[in-house]
Amino acid sequence: MPVRELQILHGEIGACRKCPRLVAWREQVAREKRASFAADTYWGRGVPGFGDPKAKLMVVGLAPAAHGANRTGRMFTGDRSGEWLYRALFRAGFANQPESTDVDDGLTLTGAWVTSPVKCAPPANSPSAAEIATCKPFFERELALLQPTVMVALGGIGFSSVIRHFDIRPRPKFGHGVAIPISERTMLLGCYHVSQQNTFTGRLTEEMLDEVFGRAAELASQG
Repeated sequence: MPVRELQILHGEIGACRKCPRLVAWREQVAREKRASFAADTYWGRGVPGFGDPKAKLMVVGLAPAAHGANRTGRMFTGDRSGEWLYRALFRAGFANQPESTDVDDGLTLTGAWVTSPVKCAPPANSPSAAEIATCKPFFERELALLQPTVMVALGGIGFSSVIRHFDIRPRPKFGHGVAIPISERTMLLGCYHVSQQNTFTGRLTEEMLDEVFGRAAELASQG
């Protein structure tokens, strides 16, 4: 189990200052805060992955949310997107509870790991190509340490990051529910991101999430 190696990686992610624009933004958000979180101490650093070091499932998002993971220090924690994601992971048997509010809420994952190709909150949720490339070594080390057998990519950037890592050609097109074999032992599933833009409009429903994570659980059990 790569616990020590993951701890080292997490420390490096938290200390990273390689992208000036992202560092400036994450720290500005942590200073100015949202009014509803004015009493909170924001994390305001790079956010490492979270979950079970023995995970067969890796969930790949985009980046920490400014007032979610950038505040709490844990992926998809403390925002509406996380509410949707962890409820789905709970229903699929990967989480011990459906809530993810802060790092001391008792949440644990079994068989699943949640991460992103960009480790710092980007302005307007839009990292540049150069920032994605700068963060790529962190993401690659996670993949090498965990070696998942099934990956769920939430949105196009997460999907593209996985495709580029495994150098899949021709490049498959992202879509909700698509299933792409990316190695002899690993399958990639596409899923619309759990952003409010998708969940509030009905583009993504809980039933649609359950279909993807049900399939992921089935594949993980075979790996």
